[in-house]
Amino acid sequence: MSAALHVPPAGAPLRLRGRVVGDGRPVVMAVVNRTPDSFYAAARHDDASADAAVARAHDEGADIVDLGGARAGRGPRVDAAEEIARVVPLVARVRARHPDLLVSIDTWRADVARAAADEGVDLVNDTWAGHDPQLVEVAAERGLGVVCSHTGGARPRTDPFRVAYPRTSSDDRPGEPDDALDGVLDDVVATVSAGARRAVELGVDPASVLVDPTHDFGKNTWHSLHLVRRTAALVALGHPVLMALSRKDFVGESLDLPVDERLEGTLAATSVAAWLGARVFRAHDVAATRRTLDMVAVLRGDAPPARAVRGIA
Repeated sequence: MSAALHVPPAGAPLRLRGRVVGDGRPVVMAVVNRTPDSFYAAARHDDASADAAVARAHDEGADIVDLGGARAGRGPRVDAAEEIARVVPLVARVRARHPDLLVSIDTWRADVARAAADEGVDLVNDTWAGHDPQLVEVAAERGLGVVCSHTGGARPRTDPFRVAYPRTSSDDRPGEPDDALDGVLDDVVATVSAGARRAVELGVDPASVLVDPTHDFGKNTWHSLHLVRRTAALVALGHPVLMALSRKDFVGESLDLPVDERLEGTLAATSVAAWLGARVFRAHDVAATRRTLDMVAVLRGDAPPARAVRGIA
């Protein structure tokens, strides 16, 4: 007799402004960049195309839209004033046109987060691990959610170079084998745990504090792959886990594919992370991600099939 299939524990639910997001299913966070130089050409938007992208994401099943005004990687300098000019009016338009859609601001600057909060943003996605320590204070003061990320100490808009993470503990986690790459997991767990503790101490709802291992940022491809495999260790922290996997370099390097051919690899990584309990998935391809996550939820037993008539009706 074969052993029963082990289904990992479900991740912590996400709550923003008192509203539980996703109704028990994984959450899709759509990427809409109000930037001319996003690493993925299809995600580069001016005002008109950004509005259309938001509407499309809404129609395709996004729960949250993540609006960015400055490219994460290297590129022309974008100061706070320019970032605000690009993204804050977009926050206001989304809030007015799609009142049921939750809005996230992708920024590492407190000034930008504060201006976005004035227009009704719900979540601050700090992809640079608290580089501006006042940013989480803005989230706490305004009743917003916040993402606690990991960059290995890298400064905003820089690329990793020969990064290394030695093991900090010789103790294996229960049920997990020893692995030389667990140094990056140790560092991620320590960093996001510290960020989450600070957010909660400042008054952010623990269910509104997301933890993000932040694939590619301050990491090589081996590190990012390992963090997908060890998603369960992040889920065990008790906060909703955000996975920003979409079309990233670790997917491209794994398959030797350019950015516009990385959808299948992204969805494979998404499926593994969702099976292991990650809750929120930041995605360029909303419809495909929504369907993938819904299928994983059915396979895990978290949701029933949309219909089941074969062999019955």
